[in-house]
Amino acid sequence: MASNLDTLVTVFGGSGFLGRNVVRALCRRDYRVRVAVRRPELAGYLQPSGKVGQVHTVQANVRYPASIEAALRDSQIVINLVGILAEGGAQSFDAVQAKGAETIAKAAAAAGAQLIHVSAIGADAESPSRYARAKAAGEAAVLAAVPSATIFRPSVMFGPEDQFTNRFAALARMSPVLPLIGGDTKMQPVYVGDVATAVADAVDGKAKAGATYELGGPEVLTMREIIEAILAIADRKPMLMPLPFGLARFKANFLQFAPGALKLTPDQVTLLARDNVVSDAAKAAGLTLEGLGIAPDSLEAIAPQYLWRFRAAGQFQRKSA
Repeated sequence: MASNLDTLVTVFGGSGFLGRNVVRALCRRDYRVRVAVRRPELAGYLQPSGKVGQVHTVQANVRYPASIEAALRDSQIVINLVGILAEGGAQSFDAVQAKGAETIAKAAAAAGAQLIHVSAIGADAESPSRYARAKAAGEAAVLAAVPSATIFRPSVMFGPEDQFTNRFAALARMSPVLPLIGGDTKMQPVYVGDVATAVADAVDGKAKAGATYELGGPEVLTMREIIEAILAIADRKPMLMPLPFGLARFKANFLQFAPGALKLTPDQVTLLARDNVVSDAAKAAGLTLEGLGIAPDSLEAIAPQYLWRFRAAGQFQRKSA
């Protein structure tokens, strides 16, 4: 019987938030993992994810096809996790999430490799959001090049290194007032570890070829409910100030240049105007975490394991009433 060590999996974007979790999941299943990133010298922290020699990093940039072809050479399976939340310089949504996805898919097809592509719930060619349109274009390009590709669309992901729960907890530590944008917008936050497990299951051959899965957590929550849960865990009590979308977009024109947790782009405001939940069609077809046999973890179960650091006295603080 063949060992998983005989299988080489190339992960594009393996140094990111989801990527490091996918690399760990693949290493636990004894696959050989090649991590293709723009700056391999900054991805050394991935080495302890596996045994000696199990993880290897190489340089690749989705804007340069030759680097993609070289990175996936001899790979049996290719995973594309490359994505950006905000544009900067040459890293545009179209270049990275549409044309970049197409470049990887064509290279995988030429190499005869299986392809797993991670997109996002909300990917829509008719969306007013450029991020969502680029995600949809990427999906279309992937299926055109590799019709047997498996696509995963996660909702907003949370976990120890996320830019979601950590962002709001950090803002609550900085300010007595938090702006609330899209307070009634529904989301289905999903634990990054569950998404990584789904991707690893697809590598194992447990997912349907040519299918699009929608991955959400066990609860559908409004944006207000999510932020309130984060604040309760971090034991912070800022006032939530609802901000109309028009005013939020105006402020985002300036905040898109802000550093760290303060950064907010107009396109992100546009995304917050639409619900981000698993569709009824995906549920009916079994194209969900539950359909893969994965019981998703809730925000309430996972977030306290890392958001304690935003409490005034850290892990030793007794939560106030």
